[in-house]
Amino acid sequence: MGMLMASKKDPVENVEFINLLCRLGVSYHFETEIEDQVDYVHDALPSLLENNDHDLHTVALLFRVLRQYGCKVSSDVFKKFKDTNGEFKKTITSDVKGNLSLHEAAHLSVNGEQILDEALEFSRTNLESLATQSGPRLARHIKYALIRPIHKTVQRLEAREYISFYEEEDFRNETLLKFAKLDFNRVQLLHQQELSTLSSWWKDLNLVEELPYARDRIVEMYFWVNAMHFEPQYALARILSTKLGALITVIDDTYDAYSTYEELQHFTKAVIRCNIDAIDQLPTDSMKALYRALLSYFDDVANEVSKNGKSFTAVNYVKEEMKEMIRTYIVEAQWCNDRFVPPLNEYVRNGKISIGFMATTTVFFVVETARIKELEWLTSKAKISEAGCLFLRLMNDIVTHEFEQKREHCASAIECYMKEYGVSMNEAVKELQKTCADAWKDINEDCLKPTAISMNLLNVCVNNARATDVVYESNDAYTNASCLKGRISLLFVEKISL
Repeated sequence: MGMLMASKKDPVENVEFINLLCRLGVSYHFETEIEDQVDYVHDALPSLLENNDHDLHTVALLFRVLRQYGCKVSSDVFKKFKDTNGEFKKTITSDVKGNLSLHEAAHLSVNGEQILDEALEFSRTNLESLATQSGPRLARHIKYALIRPIHKTVQRLEAREYISFYEEEDFRNETLLKFAKLDFNRVQLLHQQELSTLSSWWKDLNLVEELPYARDRIVEMYFWVNAMHFEPQYALARILSTKLGALITVIDDTYDAYSTYEELQHFTKAVIRCNIDAIDQLPTDSMKALYRALLSYFDDVANEVSKNGKSFTAVNYVKEEMKEMIRTYIVEAQWCNDRFVPPLNEYVRNGKISIGFMATTTVFFVVETARIKELEWLTSKAKISEAGCLFLRLMNDIVTHEFEQKREHCASAIECYMKEYGVSMNEAVKELQKTCADAWKDINEDCLKPTAISMNLLNVCVNNARATDVVYESNDAYTNASCLKGRISLLFVEKISL
């Protein structure tokens, strides 16, 4: 980190180095120092831009890194790259480095920033063309950036990819590269231990044997939760969030297709009571096993939180989120039972809860803070959590609806949109994808300072959306687990060669 401190006289070098630390996956070691440097550069930015004729890459990099750390930087900084007709200048169309940086920066846009919408389209078009004219290594890098922009990918996947790319750079920092490799492998060992713990718990729970219809997705759920915060200090939050996510998956399967509406009514009432005495209401042994596992999980959370000196009652926030989610499950079960296609707004209002974003996120908050202020903020429909719920709901529906409609299943957002607006499936998907893009803008906006809560907690929501973007990239990779196999192997199995 001495390199960063020593270069304080050159803000651009500072930002280049911060960006390198982030992309190599080691910035979490230096967050305090980075925050200080970001504040320094942000304060100096007006004079920095006024007194220097920076190129497209530099301006875009400054914009992206500062926004990434919550600084309010005007998108007007890109106006200098437009001509008198309001179009981006033709002279920058062949600038590979500049277009890559512009494309990455545009993904941090907020609502109302037309220039960044234009920048995204402009840079995408240019990069698609430039990829065909570049050598194999650069072409691969461009194609990866187009599919998985830095801001919308899982951080550990980005680190794994970028370490390989950086290793081939002519002017690489060998010390930093080795540190990044060693750190990746060190953290991977911790993640392997967590997976071992979770796999043993899941096996002992024996739900897959007792409920043969249930998806066995403990590793895939850990992949998702690991994306929310991979750093070593969040081990307990990862384990508890993964456990809940795995249970939610089984509950979701139970409501979706493997119980009668009458049976589900009994299960819903039992979860709302949240008391072991309610188990006698349940009509099947499989439901009793699932209910017992859920209550045991709540006890585990309460015990772990209290062991760390935090409020024992914080687990009530998790319970309330689960109760709220179960209520939406029974609504969807009734819609399915009645073959009812609800108005889109009604479906989305219910679906933002049933998708489970809030339940797993709340566990992270409970374990990491257990302070009433943050928990109340999270559960009071903050913009970022609402946008995250909407994004996950719609992304899930877009890739799963065709399969789910082949069996008895509640209507998805696609069917609701088609019915309400009288459009084709493709048109409905296209419009809902626009809504997803707008949801990302809301997520970005809530991360700009001054923020309501710490950036570490906000990043739980941001990273949940990033995981959503990866898992539902082109299909339902959570259900079709083979689609995640390669990425799971990269993160949790394959060491990086030193």
